[in-house]
Amino acid sequence: MNEAATSLDRLHDIVLPAEVAWWPPAPGWYVVGGILLLLVMVIIYRARKSWLANAYRRAALHELAAIDDAAGIAELLRRTALASTSRAVIAAKTGVEWLDWLDSHCPERMSETVRRQLTIGVYTCRVEAGELDELRDYAACWIRRHQLTEHQLTEHQVTEHQVAGHQTSGQPPAAHQSLAGNGIPENGKRSGPY
Repeated sequence: MNEAATSLDRLHDIVLPAEVAWWPPAPGWYVVGGILLLLVMVIIYRARKSWLANAYRRAALHELAAIDDAAGIAELLRRTALASTSRAVIAAKTGVEWLDWLDSHCPERMSETVRRQLTIGVYTCRVEAGELDELRDYAACWIRRHQLTEHQLTEHQVTEHQVAGHQTSGQPPAAHQSLAGNGIPENGKRSGPY
């Protein structure tokens, strides 16, 4: 062995520090984990709220598949509108005013054939299959995609509060009823005029 101070024989091996353990994590990871958990909870809450808010749409689309006449489709459109808008707003609309209201709340424009089916077609017994298919397609589009403006949402909330004030009289609230509350029985068959 070489006794010189600069000899390589006198060097010791490198001693590595112990590996850093993955657990427990640093305090910052607890904060990140808490924020992620909160974010997941908010996403789940909003998805559930949206799913429940659109239950009337799913019920209406299910019933639409079984309807085979223009009068039934017109009735279903009115009941679907009643599920999302106050009864006072919908009940006042008839004829051209009702059709304009439907048209203004759907991104797809209402064709003249659909307008004719919703006005005259409800009183005829025989409707051509192509025209009924066009009406059914428009109704499905309206049910899936209809939107209310901010003003109408505010108006609907005011009506809900007014109805809630009258709830002590024993009458059920008219706003935000499910389709079953608007005349669609559990068996899915229609009864009575809209």
